[in-house]
Amino acid sequence: MENIRTFYFPSSDGTHRCFAQEWLPRGEVRGVVQIVHGVAEHIARYDHVARFLSGHGFVVCGGDHLGHGRTARAGEYGYFGPRDGWSLVASDVRSLRQLLGEKYPDVPCFLLGHSMGSFLTRTYLCRWPGEVSGAVLSGTGQEAAPLVALGRGVAGAVCAVRGAQAVSPLIDRLSLGAYNKKFRPNRTGADWLSRDEAEVDRYLADPLCTFKPTAGMFRDMMGGLQYISDPKNLARMDPETPVYFMSGDQDPVGGMGAGVKKVYGYFQKQGVRDLSLKLYPGGRHEMFNETNRQEVLEDLLAWLEKHV
Repeated sequence: MENIRTFYFPSSDGTHRCFAQEWLPRGEVRGVVQIVHGVAEHIARYDHVARFLSGHGFVVCGGDHLGHGRTARAGEYGYFGPRDGWSLVASDVRSLRQLLGEKYPDVPCFLLGHSMGSFLTRTYLCRWPGEVSGAVLSGTGQEAAPLVALGRGVAGAVCAVRGAQAVSPLIDRLSLGAYNKKFRPNRTGADWLSRDEAEVDRYLADPLCTFKPTAGMFRDMMGGLQYISDPKNLARMDPETPVYFMSGDQDPVGGMGAGVKKVYGYFQKQGVRDLSLKLYPGGRHEMFNETNRQEVLEDLLAWLEKHV
């Protein structure tokens, strides 16, 4: 049985304590994998990923973001904060990275970001270049700039009229609701996550996954997407940091593969020397919860072992 511990660390917002979970291997530590989770989920959903990697000598750790999981207080779900939410959450990812670096100073540390977590990981690579040994981007993508600007504008308007903590049915329809349309006729509101119906049902039954993102979170995330597509910011990345893109080719967040290739092209243009891309046929958004998840885990392990 792997050794699992939980702890809290101070959030960069100065008021919250971020919940974190760590999975420790039995023997020698070969490396550290820090998981950065997506929107409307939490770090405990990655237990099977963490147990697999810790079984192969990796320390695995991740925190619940502001507005998520066991970091959020009652009434705060889906809300980062009144201002600079994206920067705060990215800074919390870095705070945990620094804690892990102090604890495990002599082994490589990798960031593994899924969905919104992949956007945060890309933000990290731009803001703090050269601080990690590699990055895995799961379920990433990039909508066209005018669409992102429109989304940010709509969310900003809702914030101005109803407040940043308001939940907007319009925003939900334009974002997560639009993803599900591609899989009509729909069995549930989350068919886009995985072909594995049991995994979709498990997600929908999880009380820490049932909230809707607020207008403020959506506004902040659209600002993050603008940041990570700006050539000036991309130029700050360390071209020596290896990056592994992995996604399903039926993932609407990644534009059914086209958006993943678009972001891969950004990294190529910046001269990143060690790039890998794996698109799984038929896979949807959560490849770690897909019908072929064991294959996905083995591929991830192979990439990590190549870069330890």
